[in-house]
Amino acid sequence: MGTRNILKRGDPQLLKKSREVTNFNQRLHTLLDDMRETLISANGLGLAAPQVGVLRNAALVVDTTGDEDEIIELINPAIIENDGIQEGPEGCLSIPGVWGIVKRPLHVIVRAQDRFGNSFEREGSGLTARAFCHEIDHLHGVLFDKVAERILSPEEADEYTSDRGAEND
Repeated sequence: MGTRNILKRGDPQLLKKSREVTNFNQRLHTLLDDMRETLISANGLGLAAPQVGVLRNAALVVDTTGDEDEIIELINPAIIENDGIQEGPEGCLSIPGVWGIVKRPLHVIVRAQDRFGNSFEREGSGLTARAFCHEIDHLHGVLFDKVAERILSPEEADEYTSDRGAEND
């Protein structure tokens, strides 16, 4: 395992649509393991394969709703149900230091495959729902600043991140 470089805004790879994963092999497993290490090292809440330069439908999301944080591997994910609305600050490991106010569903159900190709569904609420949506946007070449209602000033971002516990991607 190893950490990979996280691409930053301005890299054209981030704006491209990812392709479906069809081979659930060791190469995919290595990518997922490297992404996990990269995510942990960057202290983020999610990471999509395009952020490390791989245009495949693969993403990781940290589920913070349990007693211990769990990293969920999502291959070929799709949101199949959502309800409610939440509005709050969002950041991204690919756009460091920038925060914006984004509306997302309060609750989502995602259908995906695991690293072996087995299908599953996973529910997420609050921050986990936000992370599911954010990472799936990455797979479609969409960065959060394109869906943000507004970008926060540095002073507003400092207030949000220190007072409200906002998280990166």
